Amino acid sequence: MVKSMTGFGRAVEEIDGYIITVELKSVNHRYFEFNLRCPRQYGFIEDKIKSFVNSRVSRGKVECYVGIEALNTESCEVVVNNTLASAYIKAIGEISDNYSLKNDLSAVTVSRFPEVLVVKKAEEDEEKIWNMVKGVTDTAIDKFIEMRETEGKKMYDDVYSRTCTILETVSFIEERSPQTVKEYNDKLVERVHELIGDVSLDEGRIIQEVALFADKVAVAEETVRLRSHIEQLREFLNSDNEIGRKMDFLVQEINRETNTIGSKCSDVQIARKVVDMKSEIEKIREQIQNIE
Repeated sequence: MVKSMTGFGRAVEEIDGYIITVELKSVNHRYFEFNLRCPRQYGFIEDKIKSFVNSRVSRGKVECYVGIEALNTESCEVVVNNTLASAYIKAIGEISDNYSLKNDLSAVTVSRFPEVLVVKKAEEDEEKIWNMVKGVTDTAIDKFIEMRETEGKKMYDDVYSRTCTILETVSFIEERSPQTVKEYNDKLVERVHELIGDVSLDEGRIIQEVALFADKVAVAEETVRLRSHIEQLREFLNSDNEIGRKMDFLVQEINRETNTIGSKCSDVQIARKVVDMKSEIEKIREQIQNIE
């Protein structure tokens, strides 16, 4: 199934006195790139959550936010940094004495100075925290992938429709190409008659010229390969594996065969069809840049 690399998923759960929030969002990227934002004291989950997300998401630039709020405040203790508080009080006393200023310090004022009050939490079970985060992350990823699959279905329909248009154009070129040889033969005979009048023609020479022209404009090999590439592209669209980079390579091959047909053809109708094909190929290429 085709998945877009653009997605969003969010899950919030209350577990064992904690509120766990996990958000995932992503945009297209050639490889898997992961950035995590979470409270500093829970930084130990970074490598674990990255590996866990990567086990289900193979491509894209993924931004992840993890919020962990402890509801049980009994495990917290506020400690006074007496050394630092004394230093602040002494420094402010010196300012008051040196500049004849009123020293109106209060306990509340001192407590607001940086790092005078230190919050200490009881040591938490890292494995327990990770298992809670993992469960919520799993739910967020489900929603994240669901959105990617919804977007992917639209991309599938668009790409498949464009492959149909390309195949219709290939059929036209296959039918039109032999006609261009016959038209060249007729024009060549007509032109020779204009130049030499009713003098008998060298049919062998005419046949040789036409054969050279036919070989020059023959595109059967290219159209066969184009059909093969389109078939393979459709197989990728129905694959459950990572397909974005494979499809990108295949579209390059499709574009190469189309360019070859364009360089060989000397027919206006075929040339116009080649332009139409290149337009469809470019639109497919744009779409698959966002396929996982």
